[in-house]
Amino acid sequence: MSLMDELKDLGVNVDEALKRFMDNSSLYERMILKLTSAVKELEVMPYLESGNYDKALENSHTLKGIMGNMSVTPLYNAYTDILTLLRDNKTDEAKDILKKILPIQEKIISCINNYK
Repeated sequence: MSLMDELKDLGVNVDEALKRFMDNSSLYERMILKLTSAVKELEVMPYLESGNYDKALENSHTLKGIMGNMSVTPLYNAYTDILTLLRDNKTDEAKDILKKILPIQEKIISCINNYK
């Protein structure tokens, strides 16, 4: 099974992403391999737990954009919801969604790391 097939199985809309990348699968793969470092650098949970909601909001916003550009749909949808909740000062609800999505995010990152 290829990286693209595994990503599809995890809910990534690879076909949509490839359209955005002008059907250049090589470029898309190079970019998706960079996703692991972005996720590591832009963690949200530590900031939610420490009460730094501005940084949590900032990182959620950045991750939402990255996930949208890469068509990582499950994470894009979750970070969109988290961002909305943080903007509405509903931090507990945002944290709940993040807790639910982190295992899926880890599966996607683990899948990508298998191809590095």
